[in-house]
Amino acid sequence: MSIISVTNLQKYFKISKHHRGFWGAWRNLVTREYHTARAVDGINFEIQTGELVGYLGPNGAGKSTTIKMLTGLLTPSGGELQVNGYVPWRERQRYVADIGVVFGQRTTLWWDLPVIESFDLLQHIYRIPPDRFRQNLAEFRELLELDPFLQTPVRSLSLGQRMRADLCAALLHNPALLFLDEPTIGLDVVAKERMRQFIRHINRQHGVTLILTTHDLSDVKKLCERVMIIDHGRLLFDGRLATLQAQFGGKRELVVDLAEAYTEVDIAGAQVAARNGRRVTYQFERNAITASELIGRLSAQYRILDLAVREPDIEVAIRRIYEERLLEK
Repeated sequence: MSIISVTNLQKYFKISKHHRGFWGAWRNLVTREYHTARAVDGINFEIQTGELVGYLGPNGAGKSTTIKMLTGLLTPSGGELQVNGYVPWRERQRYVADIGVVFGQRTTLWWDLPVIESFDLLQHIYRIPPDRFRQNLAEFRELLELDPFLQTPVRSLSLGQRMRADLCAALLHNPALLFLDEPTIGLDVVAKERMRQFIRHINRQHGVTLILTTHDLSDVKKLCERVMIIDHGRLLFDGRLATLQAQFGGKRELVVDLAEAYTEVDIAGAQVAARNGRRVTYQFERNAITASELIGRLSAQYRILDLAVREPDIEVAIRRIYEERLLEK
């Protein structure tokens, strides 16, 4: 069942032209000339209930504009959009009661109030039944380890603490859909992993549908099975992360620790990319030979202590899509 349905979605902005020089300045004063910027240019997609989708693209690609239309902050210039049975910008008051939003750069909490008082205010704003509020707060307090700073004013929290509090606040009313914009930005390794574990939990255990926008591709690799890639307002890729890596990721690697210091370590079907003592890194095309076949050939010729298969970085695949625009329509 689709929770989000987008058809030919468009958002255009009129931007005033500015002319340089004296006569240009005069022209700016007496005329109004504009050019049209196509922030979102006819994209189509559906998101099913319970999915966790990464929405990726460089700055200015159209990600934020899309999210603002999905959350009802912007009205589209054209196309159709329905989210959880609502048209967001037409039915905003009822619609926002069933979504949550977390922005890494901004907080939805009250700056000078202790965290727990912000939660209490949200209970009244969303009219959360007392039993549900207590149950959700107890669960999130434990999972996000909120107790040490529940009585601390929001302005005194560290970034990691504030992000955990914002996540809790966004979920207290049991939204069906959660928008996450850079949820791990600026966090250390430990804090990032705690956030990721919680995101996985609410997706799998609570069935919350999530849309994640981020520049941290390690978040995508660890959380998302499906990714959508947008650039210049157009959707360039929509599919499984594994498909993205298979189609655009380039060569795989096999790292082998040999039992002996062999003079020659060449093997049919692969190239030696690096050698450091008895450790050899081979590169091979995924469509030419499987990892198991290559391992079999190596085992037949050399004694092996250990080995590991490495997939190409997701960054490589995404860069190829941007540079070559292989799927641009």
